[in-house]
Amino acid sequence: MSTASTPGVVRDAADDPVKTGPSGGCRTRATGHRTDYLLYVAGKLGGAAVSLFAVLVTSFFLFRIIPGDPVKAMTHGKPTSVEQMATLRKQFGLDLPMWQQFTEYCAKALTGDLGTSYQFHAPVGELITEKLPATLLLTGVAVLIYSTLGLWLGTRSAWHHGGLGDRINTGVALTLWSVPSFWLGLLLIIVFSVGIGPIPGMFPSGGMESGNETGFAHVLDVAHHMVLPVVTLVAVGYAQTLLVMRSSLLDEMGSDYLTTARAKGLRDDLVRRRHAVPNALLPTVTMIFINLGHVAAGSILVETVFSWPGLGGLFYQALSVPDLPVVQGLFVVFAGAMILMNLLADLLYPLLDPRVGR
Repeated sequence: MSTASTPGVVRDAADDPVKTGPSGGCRTRATGHRTDYLLYVAGKLGGAAVSLFAVLVTSFFLFRIIPGDPVKAMTHGKPTSVEQMATLRKQFGLDLPMWQQFTEYCAKALTGDLGTSYQFHAPVGELITEKLPATLLLTGVAVLIYSTLGLWLGTRSAWHHGGLGDRINTGVALTLWSVPSFWLGLLLIIVFSVGIGPIPGMFPSGGMESGNETGFAHVLDVAHHMVLPVVTLVAVGYAQTLLVMRSSLLDEMGSDYLTTARAKGLRDDLVRRRHAVPNALLPTVTMIFINLGHVAAGSILVETVFSWPGLGGLFYQALSVPDLPVVQGLFVVFAGAMILMNLLADLLYPLLDPRVGR
């Protein structure tokens, strides 16, 4: 009997037998899908590793073109002999050839050793660990608020596009998106910290705490100091989220599957929540994960304007010296957080859209 007449044989496009049995084809497809996904994951992990190496190279060479002598900055203009200057350069490895400095820097960075600060005379890792909680608190709260607000308003604006609410939301978002965050922060300080006209100064102009509170009063004090910097970050961040979500949902609204869902009698809010919004989420998910990467990076300008004791303020202090180990270490941490969040977004895509990764 020929193979073509044998029952239970599943064939591929080339008419070669693949699996026998009623479920052989399903098992083959499932195995193929798993293989495709594993290859997709491997490619993304390789890309992340290459990006991280590029960050190490960039962080080493980029900040060495900054004007200024770190050794002179460490002495703060104090009378220092040539021998003492040479000793400091040798101590921090600045007397070595550039290629040797680079190889030592990469080797230490891969083990988590980011060097010792010229300015603070402490390990860079300890400085980052000390400042990180303040940045996570500030930017974490801001990202949570403006992501939720932007998704909600962006969905409503797109679903009722052309209406009064859509025009108001879009106009406000475009205005806030074009406003520099540091300028908005300074404006809020003038209006709500210093006070202007009938508006009294209601919030602190900077810092994270007053320093004389304990217990629940301390929590309220920190929240009071957070109001203006969080409002600044939310005002700029929600505008971006709203506009991206609105644009993505508008692209989906003319699709045939939404017409079919309505023809089946589904209510308009169900069509929006179950069909339109999930398919419009991919670009917004990317942006949300990028914003989560900013949680570690914080906002250098906003933290500087409000004297917030986080990583952004530390980066500004180090850049003004320049304190190369701190600047390089923070650059690696900031970029590494972005790479990690982009990687997680890429790995999440196939779960949201099975067509991705095949």
